[in-house]
Amino acid sequence: MPTLCRPIAEGGGGFDYRLAMAIPDVWIKLLKEKSDEDWQVGDISWTLVNRRWSEKNIAYSESHDQALVGDKTIAHWLFDSQIYSHMSVLSERTPIVERGLALHKMIRLLTYALGGEGWLNFEGNEFGHPEWLDFPRAGNNDSYHYARRLFYLSDDETLRYKYLNAWDQAMNACEEQYKWLSAKNTFISRQHEGDKVLVFERGDHGLLFIFNFHTHKSFPDYRIGCTRCGKYKVVLNSDSKTYDGLGRVSDTQVFLTEDTKWDERPFSFKVYTPCRSVLVLALTGDVK
Repeated sequence: MPTLCRPIAEGGGGFDYRLAMAIPDVWIKLLKEKSDEDWQVGDISWTLVNRRWSEKNIAYSESHDQALVGDKTIAHWLFDSQIYSHMSVLSERTPIVERGLALHKMIRLLTYALGGEGWLNFEGNEFGHPEWLDFPRAGNNDSYHYARRLFYLSDDETLRYKYLNAWDQAMNACEEQYKWLSAKNTFISRQHEGDKVLVFERGDHGLLFIFNFHTHKSFPDYRIGCTRCGKYKVVLNSDSKTYDGLGRVSDTQVFLTEDTKWDERPFSFKVYTPCRSVLVLALTGDVK
């Protein structure tokens, strides 16, 4: 309904938020139908920001329907059968697992950071729950066996689910500190299809998101434009070993801006952006 979130006085439904239902459809379509090399960062970002001004949206990367029996969550699409065989920290870190860990973190944060003014998660999906959900019905002999979420999996120190859960906690903590969901000043400065790099600013604390979706190219000395000058620190790093990344960027690194205009921004600086990773930077000493 186009008027669902307009005031009743205008003939609308009077709701405060609407669900951004197009977003999970896009992610599943990409995972099902396109190779990673064919992902278009411009198309992805357009879907995430395509909403009416002043009409708040609830962003979500996957719906509860995908967790039900007969469908597949993002984690299932990414890890496939290895979600059952290779999620132990003692198991081989296969290319499928490495890709799955990286993209699971990136998809969720990009949706969270750019897709709306609220964030929705279906319980268990935050750590890549390996089982579907199935409520009692005639087709399963009224069984309650799969009417459950196995939260102990994310607490098990021997399983990689703990890293995805830690990333989810870190995202929420970062939003709580910098409050990007309530910000109205989002600016996408870079959508480079060849590099598969997406860069945008959101919020009042110089928050800068740098996504590199390239399958194998990492970029040293990659120039990033920004609105405000000063020192930028790392506040989220999907490649950190804390989240089972490869540790290619130091979490303690600080970036100093230069008076060089770039991507329609008055200042810029250079970063190392590893493939299949996201860095979130913030101005130091800017949070009140």
